[in-house]
Amino acid sequence: MIKIIFFGTPDIGLKSLEYLYDSGKIEVLAVVTQPDKPAGRGHKIQISPIKKFALEKGLPVFQPKSLRKEPDIQSELKKLEPDFFVTFAFGQILSQDVLDIPKYETINLHASLLPKYRGANPIQRAIINGDKETGICTMITELGLDCGDICQKLVIPISETMNCEELWNEIAEKSPQMIEQTLINLKNGTLKPEKQCDEGVCMANKLTKEECLIDWTKSNRDLHNLVRGICRSPGAFFNFKDKIIKVVEAKPVDGNASAGEITGHSKEGVDIGCGKGILRLIKVKPEGKGEMLARDWYNGIRS
Repeated sequence: MIKIIFFGTPDIGLKSLEYLYDSGKIEVLAVVTQPDKPAGRGHKIQISPIKKFALEKGLPVFQPKSLRKEPDIQSELKKLEPDFFVTFAFGQILSQDVLDIPKYETINLHASLLPKYRGANPIQRAIINGDKETGICTMITELGLDCGDICQKLVIPISETMNCEELWNEIAEKSPQMIEQTLINLKNGTLKPEKQCDEGVCMANKLTKEECLIDWTKSNRDLHNLVRGICRSPGAFFNFKDKIIKVVEAKPVDGNASAGEITGHSKEGVDIGCGKGILRLIKVKPEGKGEMLARDWYNGIRS
């Protein structure tokens, strides 16, 4: 039985934790997740999906603000004598003292085909940049950002209509078995991690608010990629009569019009001119309101 401690916070890692917990080959000793935070309109304290699962199963839960600076928690993790740490969207950079705790290695699941898109937002960046494929990697965690040796890779195609939520869910579905196989093969010595090549290194930095603001002088294809790349959170937006309008769903259509000009509307949506082509808004979320069809939003502002 391979003994692990699972590090993760958002729900993208939940299926992997569930799978490893139910595996007859893996023993989950404990879970490490980010501290509880306020969320939603009421700013109520919410626990992470990873913590909720751990509590349901009676697993020990550790919630350091910064594990590198909390030797007491490090000491507790050492006492559990894990073979591996497994990290999946944990949200903290680990120090060498922490990486030295497991008997073998710390294994990270990263949502890109490394060395491409190292960093915080690989899922969003791949779609925003119009990539036709991305993937997942298991890797050996080292000091530095996503620079460790690669254990396994899996390619995932990106269709022209796939948004970040759909890609997020597909990565969540395809990760568990890869993590399990990586752990088993590393322990039995049949897997030899390979160093990342120097070619193709690029970063997936955190998105800024300025990047989320729609620039209508760009092409409709670029804006379509932006909308589906950041979908609902944080969401691409534009300003209309001093209100923020988030675009939840859109598609590029042929035509010519002045950038930023509403050129027409139909039961399918609202057309706005771009630097090249037209972007048809299908779903929007006006400031202070819920999601709605773009045609309903347009009918409201017209009246």
